[in-house]
Amino acid sequence: MGAYGLRTQIWSNNWKSAALLAGFPFLLLILLYGLNVLFLAMSEGGDRVDLALTQAFYSLPGFLPFAFIGAAIWFAIAWLAHQSIIDAATGAKPISRTDNPQLYNLLENLCISRGMTMPTLRLIDTPVRNAYASGLRAGKMSVTLTTGLIEALDEAELQAVMGHELTHIRNRDVRLLVISIIFVGIFSFVGEIIFRNIFYMNLGRNDRHRRSGGGNAGVLVLIAFAIIGVSWALAVMVRFALSRRREFLADAGAVDLTRNPDAMISALRKISANADLKNAPRDIKSMFIENPAASGGLGGLFSTHPPMDKRLEALVMMGGRDPGPYQEPQKIAPPDQGPWG
Repeated sequence: MGAYGLRTQIWSNNWKSAALLAGFPFLLLILLYGLNVLFLAMSEGGDRVDLALTQAFYSLPGFLPFAFIGAAIWFAIAWLAHQSIIDAATGAKPISRTDNPQLYNLLENLCISRGMTMPTLRLIDTPVRNAYASGLRAGKMSVTLTTGLIEALDEAELQAVMGHELTHIRNRDVRLLVISIIFVGIFSFVGEIIFRNIFYMNLGRNDRHRRSGGGNAGVLVLIAFAIIGVSWALAVMVRFALSRRREFLADAGAVDLTRNPDAMISALRKISANADLKNAPRDIKSMFIENPAASGGLGGLFSTHPPMDKRLEALVMMGGRDPGPYQEPQKIAPPDQGPWG
């Protein structure tokens, strides 16, 4: 059975999406508790650690309605405007058939062959070679390519890349990734603001704390940062918990769709030679076909993508031939025609 539209992958992604949404309130409670402790440490209530921790716990119910309303607004905005946000972050712009008939027809034919709704085609004007799929609802999906990718790849290689992205859409990888970005975003936003300002906070501004409370206020601050850090770390781990197997399955789905493993291999070789879209946010890079900044380190434990070598090995096992690292073509300077041209 082909890997394209694999039912177990679809089920797994649907389950993970539901689990992320269900687990959000619990992590939000941890974050709120840490913020309460931090507030008490910076106020008059931070003299006794045990009382402050208890007080922070019992004051949580008063903050919950506001926190969940704020989180609901965050999710609603992200749900409704996620594509505009992603486009703004990457510089992607939608194109129609009249803008690039050949490219548009290529994607449309692949969709017709699988009975899929045609996603919107978007382009990023950059020499970097990369691609990604985005969207949350059927009929509102997008496939985005860079102009550098289009210029470097031949038709068969472009078909393979499009097949890879269509597999992500079919397998619900795209929806899971977007939900995870929304989920992690609220914790990263709060955590980064706090930790970036840690050295600017006047922890000893209250002399009474230093004279009568000893180091209690400082201890509470450390405890608060630890609690907030835990909620932040757990949220960020969501990104790494997403199975890197999705990229293997998308590669296999592209081969199943195009019947051309060589094209997928050569496309990945060309992409990996110039794949880093430096201005794109870290979270959005996890959606790309290749993310060189997060495909290694600690044995891949904290990677959003499997190592490129492993992906190429898997494609070779499917009957493909690896030509080796891609060599950029040498640019030939025009001959010097003298002062008269």
